[in-house]
Amino acid sequence: MNPPVHIAIVMDGNGRWARSRGLARTEGHRAAETSIHQAVEWCGENGVGHLTLFAFSTENWSRPRAEVSLIMSLLRSFIRRNLEELERKDVRIRAMGRLEGLPAGPRSDLLSAIRRTEGNGGLQLILALNYGGRAELADAARRIAAEVASGALDPSAVDEEAISRRLYLPDVPDPDLVIRTSGEQRISNFLLWQSAYSEFHFPEVLWPDFRKEHLDEALRVYSARQRRFGGLA
Repeated sequence: MNPPVHIAIVMDGNGRWARSRGLARTEGHRAAETSIHQAVEWCGENGVGHLTLFAFSTENWSRPRAEVSLIMSLLRSFIRRNLEELERKDVRIRAMGRLEGLPAGPRSDLLSAIRRTEGNGGLQLILALNYGGRAELADAARRIAAEVASGALDPSAVDEEAISRRLYLPDVPDPDLVIRTSGEQRISNFLLWQSAYSEFHFPEVLWPDFRKEHLDEALRVYSARQRRFGGLA
């Protein structure tokens, strides 16, 4: 089997990683950057075209204000520290979610990085920020409803393809492989539409400890699967 064209990762376990070391939860978020580097490098080395990272969900706003503020600060510092290196590696930065709901500073840095790298032809690094799968489907439905109301879209033309075209990044292929670290086995409102036929892998490792060897194992697991998409082998 060929390597996945698109890998999506729920980066779970930062808080548990910190607690197991007697540290504040925020230190787990700080430690997570190394794992992001490892995943980006591995995808580049193995010909993966798209890597989507679930960085901040629509539900994460309910976390303590200090933790949310730190995550937004870490987003800014990640972009500022790594943008030149990502450009050298021909990585294109993209984002999906209700980006207008992000604080002004992080949003500005993110949009600047998106613009600077939009011509790059290597790995597409997609950050899911203020993202929820249900929110994405609601936003797509709202766009369809507006087009129908204006007469731009006939109701009889609303099919699966019509919905797909109105998702946040309709040109990005559906993920072949979805990974959730820390051993939790649930999707948590991530890529609900796009993951309909994805393969799932749930390694026990906490995200800050996630390294290239864990992606090697994920690839072995993925390669052993038969993807039938509802048909027969």
